[in-house]
Amino acid sequence: MLPELEYLNIQEDPRSAGHDGVKRLAEGLIAGSLPAVGFSLEICGMYMGDEGASALAAALDRGAMPRLQTLALIDNGIGDSGLAALAPALRRRPALEHLCLLNNPFGDEGLAALVAPPLPTEALKNLKVLELMQTQVTDAGCATLVAALDSGALPAVCELDLDGIPASYAAMDAVDDAVAWSAARALCQRLQHRAT
Repeated sequence: MLPELEYLNIQEDPRSAGHDGVKRLAEGLIAGSLPAVGFSLEICGMYMGDEGASALAAALDRGAMPRLQTLALIDNGIGDSGLAALAPALRRRPALEHLCLLNNPFGDEGLAALVAPPLPTEALKNLKVLELMQTQVTDAGCATLVAALDSGALPAVCELDLDGIPASYAAMDAVDDAVAWSAARALCQRLQHRAT
């Protein structure tokens, strides 16, 4: 199905009817669907809610978009249970490098389902950019991110955007510091590897 398609961007059309478009799209994706979508899938401003997020997770688990590198789910109404349903499927996407979850109402519980250590081996090992702007992540979620970064569970993350969340500046600064330390550790490991 669409074997040459590499980039798919779906945005809300004010004339469209219903709130189940993402769910219907996901239900139609079967193993091998969109095999070349290795660059990006973006779904912007289109309501999916927790039910649509679960349907997308099921599509990924059926083998759709096996080479997915960038996933942007922006302003889709994804709450904690939706992200918790989606998290295992995302962790099983080794090529995933960029995950944007801007302006969704999930908070600390959903974030913990995605990144809380210990993560399965190889889960999110290539994730470089994580965008969590305008979500409901608080200080507790920031602490989860720090724990994941400090444990080496997110070794490639070099950009983590938390603008517009209800967490304190101190908690967000702690995440920034953890990202910097994680990046420094990764650089040291690469240099040591080259020297051997």
